[in-house]
Amino acid sequence: MRKTVHRHLGKVMAGAAIAVAGTAVMIGITLPGTAGADDTEGNKAGGQSAQQAAEGQGQGTAAVQPGVVEGAPAEGDRGKGQDPLTDDEMKRVEQLAVNRQLRDAGENVAGERGPQSLTVDLAEPEAAEVDDPNAPRRAQVTFYDYKDDTLVTRTVNLETGEVERTDTRRGVQPPLSRAEYAEAARLLIADPLGAGLKADYKDATDKELTSPDQLQLSGAVYRAVPGAQPAVLDQCGEHRCVRLFPKIKNGSWIDARYLVIDLSARKVAALDRD
Repeated sequence: MRKTVHRHLGKVMAGAAIAVAGTAVMIGITLPGTAGADDTEGNKAGGQSAQQAAEGQGQGTAAVQPGVVEGAPAEGDRGKGQDPLTDDEMKRVEQLAVNRQLRDAGENVAGERGPQSLTVDLAEPEAAEVDDPNAPRRAQVTFYDYKDDTLVTRTVNLETGEVERTDTRRGVQPPLSRAEYAEAARLLIADPLGAGLKADYKDATDKELTSPDQLQLSGAVYRAVPGAQPAVLDQCGEHRCVRLFPKIKNGSWIDARYLVIDLSARKVAALDRD
């Protein structure tokens, strides 16, 4: 794994981290020493089947199909005051935050039903509750809805189970989740512009690159700068776009800095490398 490979992507770079010069929008970025985002992945709200109705006993009588009743999420292990959210609280609050309307209308990074989960954090107490030892615990759940490129933040009261606030914003691009990095890599591997990435991986490992699971992934949100990119990327910032820093597992970095994946449009484009 010590050899250096020169192909479409420039070179495979060894070491734990590398400084990148890049274009004007990427000056000063350094590839991280550890790959991937440690964002909390959300669990979707589950349903609970109602009791099966009795089947008809007479000839020609059809069985009654079961209804579906959405059950309340179990409370599980609970923290106190400003203690970090427990695993049970994080699962429960995400279920509470995604109501039927958001789940049915939203779209995640893979184009599936429901918004993309990003983070679940303990909310700061209200100003009047700062010194109150019995102040309710609240959590903020953040989603990205690829259906209309909106960032949705919902504040949930963990004691009552109520969604107290919903904030929806456009043009706000927080760090990407692990699922988004994986989808970006999947799109790149499938695109003709990913040929150099696959060739470098093949030269370094003697194996074909077919899945994001073969890479350690990190990256950075890319925002369009007037005149600094091809027109296909002009909406980056309004769209959710990413520059990937792929790394061979237990191996070298592969330089893919000049490639940008528009996750909203599901397209890959190359920046000018001059």
